[in-house]
Amino acid sequence: MKDTLRETENSSGTALAADAALTADAALATGAALAETAVELGKLLSGHLGGNVVVMDMRQIDFWTDFFVIATVTSNTHLSGLERHIKDFSREKGLEILRRSQKPDINDEWCLIDMGNIVIHLMTAQARSFFELERLWSSALFIYEGESTPGYSSKSS
Repeated sequence: MKDTLRETENSSGTALAADAALTADAALATGAALAETAVELGKLLSGHLGGNVVVMDMRQIDFWTDFFVIATVTSNTHLSGLERHIKDFSREKGLEILRRSQKPDINDEWCLIDMGNIVIHLMTAQARSFFELERLWSSALFIYEGESTPGYSSKSS
């Protein structure tokens, strides 16, 4: 069986190389599309007053997701509103939300929305400054940074 597989690989080496090149091109295109989608999400959150929005490219880090989108929320009502906008955006783009909280608790300070390749963190200023995700993953590439909200630095030193 192994010999047959080797013969097939050797006899169609050019085809395999061409397939590998197409796969690499497709991966680059998919990665660029994912980055664009993550930035669109960041801009969406900024447009709806999410504070200090950042989009981090996690692909250079050996990580379980490709992008983090992080935003500060001002209240539970604000959190719920941003969740609704994310849900609408994902429906329009044909994206699947794999996991999110069903209904935020009044005391929730952090809501994680898992879209597989993109993970969105909606956090209060207190939770964000305590957990410091940007500092924890500081080796990631920041591909989008929204306007700063006074009183909070998104990149803690």
